[in-house]
Amino acid sequence: MSPSTDRRMGALTVLCAMSLMIVLDSTIVAVAVPDIQRDLGFTDAGVSWVVNGYLVAFAGLLLLAGRLGDLAGAWRVFLAGLTLFTAASLLCGSATTAGLLIAGRFVQGAGGALAAAVVIGMIVRLFPEPAAQARAMGIYSFTQAGGAAAGFVLGGLLTDALGWPVIFLINVPIGVAVYLFGRRLLPRETGPGLGRGLDVPGALLITAGLSLGVYAIVGSSVAAAAAAVLLIAGFLLRQRLARHPLIPLRILSRRRLLIASAAVVLVFATGMGFQFMNALFVQRVMGYDALGTGLAFLPTPIVIGLVSLFAAPRLTGRFGPRPVLMAGLTVLVGGLLLLWRAPVAPSYVADMLPGLIIMGLGIGVTIPSIIMLAMSGAAPADTGAASGFVNTAQQAGGALGLSVLAALAADRTGSSSSVAALHAGYTLAFLVAAGFVLAALLITAILLRRDQDPTAPVRHVETTTAQA
Repeated sequence: MSPSTDRRMGALTVLCAMSLMIVLDSTIVAVAVPDIQRDLGFTDAGVSWVVNGYLVAFAGLLLLAGRLGDLAGAWRVFLAGLTLFTAASLLCGSATTAGLLIAGRFVQGAGGALAAAVVIGMIVRLFPEPAAQARAMGIYSFTQAGGAAAGFVLGGLLTDALGWPVIFLINVPIGVAVYLFGRRLLPRETGPGLGRGLDVPGALLITAGLSLGVYAIVGSSVAAAAAAVLLIAGFLLRQRLARHPLIPLRILSRRRLLIASAAVVLVFATGMGFQFMNALFVQRVMGYDALGTGLAFLPTPIVIGLVSLFAAPRLTGRFGPRPVLMAGLTVLVGGLLLLWRAPVAPSYVADMLPGLIIMGLGIGVTIPSIIMLAMSGAAPADTGAASGFVNTAQQAGGALGLSVLAALAADRTGSSSSVAALHAGYTLAFLVAAGFVLAALLITAILLRRDQDPTAPVRHVETTTAQA
């Protein structure tokens, strides 16, 4: 490889390492929640904010963080977010009270948003060639899947062996190492500066609106939802009037970004909701313990990682992201329907494993292709804002899916704690999740036309190349 390629791959490694920290954090913390509740005296309602505090801050700041990356330089925002995330991890691991831990989780979410919002945009700029970009997105998806796989197992092992504080403290040495390599390897792109376009009123409106929106979803608050709608409407009005809008109108007018982001919401609603509901299914219907649940999950992220790393880039380079996305969504629907048909007394090998593997196949090609579609055509000056927009869609979709599927399952189960009632609730959630994916497939098939796809391969007489 040439030195420039070596440096690009080094930068990609830094970006993926930070993404791995974020994914590991979310899955490990989920496993450790019962121990955290016992040690710090959380109430049943209060302990949910160990997860929700992070999620609200993370989702609320993504759009602002993406715009900051365009104005101040993505590498600066990335390193600032990494620093904040690492410092907050130390605070969380040292927390001796519930309030201090929740405060640390909010700060962690803010740091994660700053770093995560610019990652996709930086990858797009590092690898502008379609084939190379497909490989880079595959590596990024592999990292995400690997973090999910490791988190479920490591969460149980670390919490049982060393206690829950270590799940936060482990981020500190990793964060320091990633920071040092990031300062050396990340391209130091410059922006026009904060004075040339940071819309502070717009930033306040959208941050408050998105935070309240996520809070409304996770807390089922109608008042918060109404307030969120008003704040977001005020933000959109502000963007029409502001001299330097937080989200340039040329981005909001990009039909492909808006449509692909709608599909992103549905796909991540499925992923996050399924992850939560399937964990409950495996524990409460099949009787697995925490470590057994983590091991039962492993096939899906392992398959996602292998497919996204090896198969997805080749398929996307040959056929373009839209056909690959449609194929992946179709396979994903099939996997969910297999799980929906699982009997009341399921066998893991016969009834669960095939569906989990098929879901891994579907997700492995779906995620890289849908991100490529959403980011396609973004000007270099706008990739941070577009990346923040796509990340916001991911987080909003995850919160929405978790809330909707959990509510539907609880409603179907009712007050009964019998295995049959629990089975009925969880399998209904799998069926509704399949409906989410089917809706994403229809959006892709009908609204994202192939002749409008700037990343679709163009066939010549003698050779086939992918056009950006």
